[in-house]
Amino acid sequence: MSTVLILGATSGIASALAREFAAHKYDLVLGGRDRDELSALASDLSLRNSVRASVLAFDALDTQAHAASLTSFLAEAGSDLVGAVVCIGYLGDQAKAQVDWDEARLILETNFTGCVSSLNILANHFELRRTGFICAISSVAGDRGRQSNYLYGAAKAGLSVYLQGLRNRLFPAGVKVITVKPGFVDTRMTYGRPGLFLLASPESVAQGIFRAIVKGKSVVYLPWFWRPIMLIVRSIPETIFKRLKM
Repeated sequence: MSTVLILGATSGIASALAREFAAHKYDLVLGGRDRDELSALASDLSLRNSVRASVLAFDALDTQAHAASLTSFLAEAGSDLVGAVVCIGYLGDQAKAQVDWDEARLILETNFTGCVSSLNILANHFELRRTGFICAISSVAGDRGRQSNYLYGAAKAGLSVYLQGLRNRLFPAGVKVITVKPGFVDTRMTYGRPGLFLLASPESVAQGIFRAIVKGKSVVYLPWFWRPIMLIVRSIPETIFKRLKM
């Protein structure tokens, strides 16, 4: 059976995606910090879907430990591992981050540095094998800087460009790189946030991610209508855009 690694597996989108993969009979390795929550999810997936699900200790912010933990896992997984999904994200508090560098750094390091550190290792592995897929969750927030969340958006914009370059690099090796740009999703990360609209369920987004991986898409907006919305947002002239409250 084929195995998929999911990093940041306790997030709302990631856990829904794990259920989607398990329903299609993929074995899973769930990476994250909360071992108890991961173990409960792994047990549930195994019981409901008759697949193997195991847990990998992984902290996105502990980049010094990434090489050792991921390299060891990848060596053990071998050819069974067909792909990896990086679902690491932290929305943070924009207002706080403007006056508190620790909060700003946490947003940037979680959404960009921690992701890139792990993606570098995964890319080297799949490039050598000349097969597989790498998928990472970016955001529509990275399509244009808005005053309400420009630190989060900047980190996601950086991640999107990194994935674009990685896709270019790995194409000759036959490795698919999928960038996922969700809009607002009804998860713990967005719960209670003001001004949210067109909220999608984690389950519907997970289904869209799975389809994008199977079809070998390069960039996918979820739900689909965020693509034309962001096209309009990107098209607004800067002289007008800077006056808007967004």
